[in-house]
Amino acid sequence: MKLNEFLDSTYLKTPKQANLTQAQTQQKVEELTKEAIEHNFKLIMIRPEFVKLGREMIDTSESNVLVGTVIGFHEGTDSIANKLKEAQKAIDDGADELDFVINYEAFKKEDLITVKDEIYQGTKICLENGKVAKWIIEIAALKDEQIASITSLIRNVVISNFGNKDAEKVFVKSSTGFYPTENGKPAGATFEGIQIMKDNSGPLPIKAAGGVRTADDAKKMIELGVTRIGTSSALSLTQGVESESNY
Repeated sequence: MKLNEFLDSTYLKTPKQANLTQAQTQQKVEELTKEAIEHNFKLIMIRPEFVKLGREMIDTSESNVLVGTVIGFHEGTDSIANKLKEAQKAIDDGADELDFVINYEAFKKEDLITVKDEIYQGTKICLENGKVAKWIIEIAALKDEQIASITSLIRNVVISNFGNKDAEKVFVKSSTGFYPTENGKPAGATFEGIQIMKDNSGPLPIKAAGGVRTADDAKKMIELGVTRIGTSSALSLTQGVESESNY
């Protein structure tokens, strides 16, 4: 198993969140990109404003590393129109994969019309442009039965509108890594949460994000059926060093 081929190397903190300047944040993105190129990680996952930079660095190096970004991050409550606008800009800037934060608050309020439309529209813009879509369901905000239900909903919308042939281009993803939890509850992927997603995703692939801190944990996630792992500690995982990061 070549673990690097499963890793989406991630840096998504804003300058304020990391207590850095904009220039220092850009330097972090550049370092992440160089590291991904050197170690041939599957993808870099960066904020939309850095997509063009990452694309240029990867193209200049003639690397196969993909460029990913987040849409509606991290609350997921942006309007569908705003998410589509952000998605189109990311596509124009050279993103290969777009990770949408689903409006899980609307889902919890049983506003399924909004959620279904969002899944359809977001998936459509990606597939029509030859991109991969990932739907972040934020499992830390949901009960087990809700994880199962929203995963099934995504599966059904994708298959009924786009068919099985494009299912491999639409992921269900566990977490943003930014959801505020209490009493030590994990904010990212858990084995139990991933199993529920796997049981309900049908042909849609799974991405585990946040909380995968060791190579053993990563390998166990892959054994559960995960095909991507989002982590801010990609190099540590490949070196067998336990990460101290929450993502």
